[in-house]
Amino acid sequence: MQAANRLHKTLHGNALALGAWQMLPGSNLSRILARTSPNWICVDTEHGNISDSAMHESVAAIASCGVSPIVRTVASEGWMIKRALDAGAHGIVIPQVNTVEEAKKVVSAAKFPPQGVRGFGSPFAMERFVPKGGEPVSAAEYLQQANEALITILQIETLQGLENVDAIAAVPGVDVLFIGPYDLGNSIGYPILADGMHDELKAAIEKIHIAAKKAGKHSGIYCTDGDQARHYADRGFTMISAMTDSLALSQGVATALGRARGSWGHAALQGVKQGASKIVSASPY
Repeated sequence: MQAANRLHKTLHGNALALGAWQMLPGSNLSRILARTSPNWICVDTEHGNISDSAMHESVAAIASCGVSPIVRTVASEGWMIKRALDAGAHGIVIPQVNTVEEAKKVVSAAKFPPQGVRGFGSPFAMERFVPKGGEPVSAAEYLQQANEALITILQIETLQGLENVDAIAAVPGVDVLFIGPYDLGNSIGYPILADGMHDELKAAIEKIHIAAKKAGKHSGIYCTDGDQARHYADRGFTMISAMTDSLALSQGVATALGRARGSWGHAALQGVKQGASKIVSASPY
């Protein structure tokens, strides 16, 4: 299974795992994102417009392209974790983990006995793990290997989580501490506004990064563009999102329309030409 989990291979190879974020539903959109060749794509059921059935379809589409589908659940409820992993997710992102107790419950829900309490019975999960040029893992192989092959990612994005970050990072079975900078900034009283990040938020992000490193875990962060992602990659973060589908669509269309319209001077000239054309066409001569 590990060989078919691209995110797992990348992180355990101590390489940079760059990803994309999917908030809009649709397996065709999932394939478009996957064909840009990220290491992973997060299917966001927390803030995205993605239902349970749409999540299942996107996980399958992403995995079919050789990319790791990661699911962000709405919350840390055990049944939500079960649904994501039973769909065949290669890992889970759990929002707003605040305490050691919450972290332990997430790990338990994500793992089969004896390490956890996850039930076994999905007919879909095995199909999402196909080593290159091979066949999907069997049900027995999935059961025996899932506890080590799947990635558990906890989001530290509250003041309470920040205060407990060292203890959370030390919980066995936690693979990545992933920072949600917007919620974290809001929670500690320094929201991200037009003028960028406050120094206190930057310090909080660094504290989480150091805690992960000290515990032998990976650190990740949500970014909105490639330049921001590069900045955190240069600082040693290993799991970084570089773009979100909704942002890519709006920015891409806005940029294309802006270029098509041209400069204000060009637009004004076109207006003068159109006005002159109307005058000429209205002339009786």
